[in-house]
Amino acid sequence: MAIDFGSFTLVAATADLSDEPAARGVADAVEFRMDMASAPLAALSGYDGDLPLVATNRPTWEGGKRADGPDRLAELERAVEHESVGAVDVELAALRGADASEVPASRVADLVESARETDTAVVVSTHDFDGTPSRETMRDLLAAAGERGDVAKLAVTAADTADALDVLTVTQRATAAAETVATMAMGEAGQHTRAVAPVYGSRIGYAPVDPAEATAPGQYDLATLAELVDRLGGR
Repeated sequence: MAIDFGSFTLVAATADLSDEPAARGVADAVEFRMDMASAPLAALSGYDGDLPLVATNRPTWEGGKRADGPDRLAELERAVEHESVGAVDVELAALRGADASEVPASRVADLVESARETDTAVVVSTHDFDGTPSRETMRDLLAAAGERGDVAKLAVTAADTADALDVLTVTQRATAAAETVATMAMGEAGQHTRAVAPVYGSRIGYAPVDPAEATAPGQYDLATLAELVDRLGGR
């Protein structure tokens, strides 16, 4: 069953599904970083946890650990068939057929259609590890992702608080336009946005159960992010 992102969803990010019991009672779902797992399909087959999964198989060209190609997409296609997988993450660049992607955009679009057929939500994501685009560019990226998925995810890298403010502003404007978005600014200057963005409408927060196992720069650990979001009224 699709994960409902109609309200804020706290997601525990991990490459090891044995972390799931430690996330119960705090997280609403678990992001399974298939690209960082040694045998992801076997792990999915053996999963019997309580929390629904967000399947992510991030290619190296978007900051992940998985070589791109048909096998990467095939693993995601298998993942959406699992009842425990309530959402799948798909890169906007892959759906657009960007030069970095080694898989035809039509194949990626077929994955999204397969997700629809299995009642799996689709998170369409964009990451910028070099900086923070202009507000206009970020709005355009979110709009494009939102046209293709249930949630438009945007993660950028903040050099200073001005960049962080731009991300929060874009989040508020997208939410005011009734768009379902998940936003965050990576890096030290943007770390606080992970806790503050939900106040402005961001629907997903990512955090590792163990802070030593962060899957992106600037992540709070799961317990800390849960407390901060609750105190700030983000959920």
